[in-house]
Formats: sequence, C-alpha cells, structure tokens
Amino acid sequence: MQTPADVKPGFNLQPRLRVFLGSAMVLGWGKILLLRQVHETGSIAEAARNLGMSYNHAWSLIKLMNQHFKEPVVSASRGGPGRGGAVITPAGEKVLELYEEMASECLKATKTQWRRLQGMLNDPAE
Repeated sequence: MQTPADVKPGFNLQPRLRVFLGSAMVLGWGKILLLRQVHETGSIAEAARNLGMSYNHAWSLIKLMNQHFKEPVVSASRGGPGRGGAVITPAGEKVLELYEEMASECLKATKTQWRRLQGMLNDPAE
C-alpha cells in the first residue's frame, strides 16, 4: 500500500478502508499510519510529530483503538526523566497485517473497473 513517502507519478488507486462503530471511526488510514509510525519510532510523541499532529491527538486515537480491540494495539510506558516509550503489540502487528491484506484484496477486486476508469482520465503528461 502506498504511503505519502512513496507517491508515484500519474494516477494510482489507493483503497482507504474504515471501520466504524456507529459514527465513531475505530480504524482508518490515519490510524494505520499512526500505528506504523509508533512501530518505527517506539514513541507516540515522535510518531505524532512525524505525522504533523499533536501528542494529545495521537494519544486519543491510540486510546480509541485500544478501547475497541479485544487486545491493546499499542502498549505505552510513562515518560519522564527515563523517557517513556511505546510498542505495537502482537495484536497491533496483526491489525497492520490484516489492513494491508484487505487493501491488497480491494485492489485485486477492482482491477477491471480501475482499468476502465483510467481510460476515462486525462493523460497526466499532457
């Protein structure tokens, strides 16, 4: 799945799956990016900075996800002089893996329609 860091020239299709409970979005593209950043950095604060969001917003998104999954997706230790940290739990790793698989399956399922839609788009080189 393409991330903002590896944008390709021309038109491309990027599924953005979202999981809702009523009107509350439990999981979506932004939360997936946050989970990836926490996994890469080991820090909620650094992940938030990398994504251009406040620490409080990132923490609220993580709390929401942890609340709605049977097992927490992120485990965090308190900051301070020893500097806290955060890790993606095995459940969080599975969430990332399943989201990627679902997005990949969406691309496969829409391949024919995507080709037809591409034929209707202006050539970006023109």
